[in-house]
Amino acid sequence: MRSALLVAAVLLVATAPPLLAPPAHADGFERVLNGSFATGKTPWWSSGSTPSQVDDGRLCADVPAGTVNPWDSMIGQNDIPLEAGQPYTLRFTASATSNVTIRAALALAVKPNTSMFTKAVTIGTTVKSFTVTGVATIATLSGQLGFQLGANAGAFTFCVDDVSLTGGVIPPGGGHDYGSPIRVNQLGYLPSGPKQASIVDNADRPLSWQLKDSDGRTVATGRTKVQGDDAMSGDHVHIADFSTYRRSGHGYTLTVGSSVSEPFDIEADLYDSLRRDSLEYFYDNRSGTPIEAAYAGAAYARPAGHIGVAPNKGDTSVPCLPGTCDYSLDVAGGWYDAGDQGKYVVNGGLATWQLMDSYERQRSGDGLLAIPENHNGIPDVLDESRWEMEFLLSMQVPAGQPLAGMVHHKIHDLAWTPLPTMPQNDPQPRYLHPPSTAATLNLAATAAQCARVWALWDKAFAQRCLTAARTAWQAALAHPAIYAPADDNVGGGAYDDTDVSDEFSWAAAELYATTGDHTYLGHITTGITSAGFSWRDTGALADLTIVRAPWRFPAIMVLKARARVLKVADGYVKDLKSQGYPNPYRPTDGQYVWGSNSATTNNGLIIATAYDLTGRPGYRDAALESMDYLLGRNAVNQSFVTGYGERASHNEHNRIFAHELDPALPSPPTGSMAGGPNSGLQDPVAQQNLPGCRPAKCYLDEIDSYSTNEVAINWNSSLAWLAGFVDSLRP
Repeated sequence: MRSALLVAAVLLVATAPPLLAPPAHADGFERVLNGSFATGKTPWWSSGSTPSQVDDGRLCADVPAGTVNPWDSMIGQNDIPLEAGQPYTLRFTASATSNVTIRAALALAVKPNTSMFTKAVTIGTTVKSFTVTGVATIATLSGQLGFQLGANAGAFTFCVDDVSLTGGVIPPGGGHDYGSPIRVNQLGYLPSGPKQASIVDNADRPLSWQLKDSDGRTVATGRTKVQGDDAMSGDHVHIADFSTYRRSGHGYTLTVGSSVSEPFDIEADLYDSLRRDSLEYFYDNRSGTPIEAAYAGAAYARPAGHIGVAPNKGDTSVPCLPGTCDYSLDVAGGWYDAGDQGKYVVNGGLATWQLMDSYERQRSGDGLLAIPENHNGIPDVLDESRWEMEFLLSMQVPAGQPLAGMVHHKIHDLAWTPLPTMPQNDPQPRYLHPPSTAATLNLAATAAQCARVWALWDKAFAQRCLTAARTAWQAALAHPAIYAPADDNVGGGAYDDTDVSDEFSWAAAELYATTGDHTYLGHITTGITSAGFSWRDTGALADLTIVRAPWRFPAIMVLKARARVLKVADGYVKDLKSQGYPNPYRPTDGQYVWGSNSATTNNGLIIATAYDLTGRPGYRDAALESMDYLLGRNAVNQSFVTGYGERASHNEHNRIFAHELDPALPSPPTGSMAGGPNSGLQDPVAQQNLPGCRPAKCYLDEIDSYSTNEVAINWNSSLAWLAGFVDSLRP
């Protein structure tokens, strides 16, 4: 089979309901999702020449005439877990509009696309049941069941139903290896910071632990504290605290009985490289410019994408969706948002804000990052944020047009592209989607912030940002309830939001902080709560802006904002300490959300801000322990940041960094943060392999598990902010 026919799970709609597998059959566990097509077509796919649809409860495919090879026309399902040496039984009912021979095949869905078995089946015009068997030769989570329909004479329609593939001895959701029961920050610890590990052990009494150096010598000992049952993971957890040990070194391990942790370091400059790498992630995701080997490395170099050069249809002159406007805009540049190559104002707005806020907090300088602008006399974090800011400005509706001053919500492909797709090879037409009030207020907020931080470095750019911010604000006031539709999720995410009171408040805070114009004060109506913030919920950013620049606001507003920030931070610290794995994110409903790691980093940002306001060491320690969670001290013993730790995520969902699917492509760049555990299991890989998972364990480092393992600019911006904070704690 040719890899071009292996249409991956990227064709799925993220909002589809969970596809639950039937109970185990007598000859093994069910491996197919939605074999009855009761919930529609998802996650079944068909090759490009073979349109298919669910008709009367059956999946029917229109097979063209003239196909040469059996695999020239296919329908199938990917991401099927298989066990090497195990027999599998395929059952299905089928018919066709003419007598044909098809092939039922089990194969590897990724390169080298190894075929495990292929069985020829004669299909007639009467619906009949079929059973074929074979043995899987490879252990994989990337199996493919395919019906090969090509190499028949003439065109015909093939319909299939009641598809079942049973076999294997590992039940769905089982067989996960989390490695050592001793969970540590796999990067390491600061000499003067907290140093704790979480140990999974059913003992109800303390256990002895030993800290060993790289030569295996014991340098510290102690007894664990029994934390007990951890609700989010289901583990019985002990805590080992070796904070009193402060000697720098490399390759330390912690042992409990015969168990040994992953190695880690104790160093004052521990987070220097992560601060840089997490920011350089944005250069690797730039749109509209070549990614040069001199900065990104040879493996990540690529031509410019979406600059109107064939086969690209964007982004130098992008039209609106038909019927929504009659102009085109040059919206080249910016950052690719996440696993796809769309660009979204509401997500880009938060990411840009966090980069500029990190500058306002720390005032980092030029020469920090490996980017083309790194010796231009301007702080690199501002250079990088400007790459996105220029894109955000370009999305504003021009003067003289209907809705002038409003901002287009997003720009992306008409249809989903497969994994992998390099930006320069994207053939899809791209469209501007209609303006929204949320996008308009994102521009008002970030452009106002831009005007403030750039005033010292580029007065003309700062003035341009301020003009755009004021224009956007007035447009939002004139059109306060234009919302992005929730069902606009083909070819890109919807990013819908029907409550923009928080965006109004955030934008007003930024505009007042920059201008001092009292007309904005009355629009600052939100304060930070325990819900924190995200791209959709930005009300907390008003308080964060106030405490970032207290001299710009009335004293009573500052006092109230400060009190709210500290109260919320105290709650997050309490949540962190209450868990066996130190996470400042503990959802009240007990369910982890999509991108839960960004909740950890965003909440860590709030805790760090509380430390900046008070200097209390408890806040500093909680921010550091938040990094412990992200870097391996968690229920899956996984560092969620590529390149950091022995068990680091490296198969995140992305069309560019798709090494798992194509060995010629790189893995995500060092410093990329995975989305993390997600109770929703909104992709077939997660549904196949994580049913019944405890919230903190609903994670797979698989490229097609987009609901647990995607990357996103607003997730990495929060990681970069937090990494910059903890790096600033060194002596």
